[in-house]
Amino acid sequence: MAITLTENAAKQIQSQLAKRGRGLGLRVGIKKVGCSGFAYTFDYADEVRAGDQLFELNDARVVIDADSLAFLDGSRLDFVREGFKQVFKFENPNVDSTCGCGESFSVKTEKA
Repeated sequence: MAITLTENAAKQIQSQLAKRGRGLGLRVGIKKVGCSGFAYTFDYADEVRAGDQLFELNDARVVIDADSLAFLDGSRLDFVREGFKQVFKFENPNVDSTCGCGESFSVKTEKA
């Protein structure tokens, strides 16, 4: 199982960790929420916990817990600027549909 990370995403992770002054990388996951079922979560990773998977790409680190990895496998994480909005954005091959607001998604075959 794996994910990929664009250069823009890697630079943003490095920048945010530098501003924070500490941290191992970006912790990414999913949680049940919203009208479609799931939403992405983002936080700082200060450690690799039991069951976590560490990905190191473009000189940046992403940590994903085992439960979330099944839903994120094969994804590409990017950092995009859309007008005044700046966000991490997933290109996730496991997504079946998204809600109208784009905040939540369902997966092709639910694994949780």
